[in-house]
Amino acid sequence: MSVSSSVEVKSHMPNAKVLSEKQAIVEALAERIKSAGSGILVDYKGITVEEDTALRTEMRKESVNYTVVKNTLTRKALDSLGMEGLDHVLNGTTSLATTESDPIAPFRIVTDYSKKLGDRFNVKAAFMEGKILSEQEIEEISALPGKDALYAKVLGTMIAPITGLAVCLGQILEQMGGSVEAPEAEAAE
Repeated sequence: MSVSSSVEVKSHMPNAKVLSEKQAIVEALAERIKSAGSGILVDYKGITVEEDTALRTEMRKESVNYTVVKNTLTRKALDSLGMEGLDHVLNGTTSLATTESDPIAPFRIVTDYSKKLGDRFNVKAAFMEGKILSEQEIEEISALPGKDALYAKVLGTMIAPITGLAVCLGQILEQMGGSVEAPEAEAAE
């Protein structure tokens, strides 16, 4: 008696639709990384919903795009941009914080949360303008004030000499018996 059995072989290849969806995700991720002024890859594990919500709220306030990412798709996106040097950190839980506005914001926020949450929230790696940063560079950048604070500081240093000159001229005018309001008062008559 002959028994013929047909064995169905299932292929483990994803279908064309799944492949095109993944390719679209990789392309979108690559575009996000390419257009970002800076970005940080984070290892998060065991953070609570409340902690995650607070983190995401702060990220939104600073115009930082923060998402959980798949390691394989992120690796393909980074590799397509010539950042293969980050492949070794793409394991375990990974989230990505990027921004097109204030490049210091994600560094500052992630570092603050890393200090608050301890070993449950750690910087894996970071990049700025397409360059992979060292741990020391990441620490230095996270210590910098934000873009608005830097603008205020620059403006303050620019205005200080002008303010000093105005005060000095006012004092000279007073010593000569004049008044700062005198020219305006004469012009009004």
